[in-house]
Amino acid sequence: MDARTSNRTHAMRKYHFLIAILVIVLDRMSKWLVAGSINLHDSISVLPGFFRLTHVQNSGAAFGLFAESSSEWKVGILILFSILALAVVSALLWKNSHSMTITGVGLALILGGAVGNLWDRLLTGHVVDFFDFYLGSYHWPAFNVADSAIVIGALLLVAEILFARSPAEQKAVR
Repeated sequence: MDARTSNRTHAMRKYHFLIAILVIVLDRMSKWLVAGSINLHDSISVLPGFFRLTHVQNSGAAFGLFAESSSEWKVGILILFSILALAVVSALLWKNSHSMTITGVGLALILGGAVGNLWDRLLTGHVVDFFDFYLGSYHWPAFNVADSAIVIGALLLVAEILFARSPAEQKAVR
């Protein structure tokens, strides 16, 4: 790798990690605002009949999975899983950060979201969720900025896999 390629790779890594840091900052600020402004289990209607901000504490995984589990190991297992996921995502991001791609942005969003939720679990054993969508009796589990970043990042990775061009197709476009 020549010096020019190395400098470009380092610049791209900075951008990817800046995306992750932006997600962490937005997640921390939004959770702090919700926890400080809305009492636990209270709501503020934003779009009546569809969306409200509701302060909930999720001791389970994303979207409340395993929240009802009484296992004494639940938080520890979720923290361990988060740390393993962070290691894998960080390694993939480091490996794939030579240019600004959908893959890199997706991994950066997942990294930022994973750190945001891990931060909560390590400090309090639960995650603050507040985006609350519903339609009539149909209700989506509350989620937060970190969850949103993880889902958007995963969707970007899936889109990249499904719609990626083969090397032959890329040459034909040039």
